[in-house]
Amino acid sequence: MQRARSASSNVCVGGSPQQRERLRLDRQLFERYRDSESPVDRDALVRRFLPLARQLAAGYAHGTEPFDDLYQVACIGLVRAVDRYDTERATAFSSFAVPTIMGELKRYFRDKTWAVRVPRDVKELGLTMQRATERLTATLHRAPTIDELAEAVGATPEAVLEAREALGAYRATSLEESRSGREEDDETLVDGLSCNDGGYGRAEERVVLDDLLRCLTRREREVVRLRFEEDLTQCEIGARLGISQMQVSRVLRGSIERLRQVLGAEDDTPGLPRAA
Repeated sequence: MQRARSASSNVCVGGSPQQRERLRLDRQLFERYRDSESPVDRDALVRRFLPLARQLAAGYAHGTEPFDDLYQVACIGLVRAVDRYDTERATAFSSFAVPTIMGELKRYFRDKTWAVRVPRDVKELGLTMQRATERLTATLHRAPTIDELAEAVGATPEAVLEAREALGAYRATSLEESRSGREEDDETLVDGLSCNDGGYGRAEERVVLDDLLRCLTRREREVVRLRFEEDLTQCEIGARLGISQMQVSRVLRGSIERLRQVLGAEDDTPGLPRAA
């Protein structure tokens, strides 16, 4: 504590009288904060510098992020700056806290505000590319080409194209948004994605049928398969299996009747799912 107090008395003589006075008050306040005999609550210390956090958060509040969220992130950076501030440095706390708070805000925009997870290097290249695009547009009086952007940011044209695509992942559009962009329009984006696909119903029916066929013998299953899957006639089935057409007819009638009985049993039995 003696070292901190001696450092407080040896304040650098540079700067205006207001800056030197601010530095002296900051040192004095932090010395009291770390002095167990004359404690200053950290909340009180943070409250003193909240206007600084609010001012820095306001500088980033021109986009779509809510100001309250940015202000909360800035306050987190302020608390971390309070914990890390060294009173032996010849620097006012505000000068030390500004880079810490701004770094916290930049990390928030880099890591928390993207709708889709994107690799960090692609994010950083995309943000760098945005700044380079604004600079080149002002210089060239036109939109820069991919090759010009690649040269400006020191990347390959392929990397620039990838970063440009990644920028589209910063914000996701809600599927409940109106397709026309007008609030009075009831048709949403999800309506354009939905459709009736009969394939799902056929797949479900095939699963049910495969389960039902277990009640048949092997020969009965083969006759049913040849008739309804390969669309063979009864004569063709008889020739393939070495039986008469009349036998094929009897097998088909008996198999279909048994399947109907099984279906009826499932429909009438409580707790069993409806098969068809």
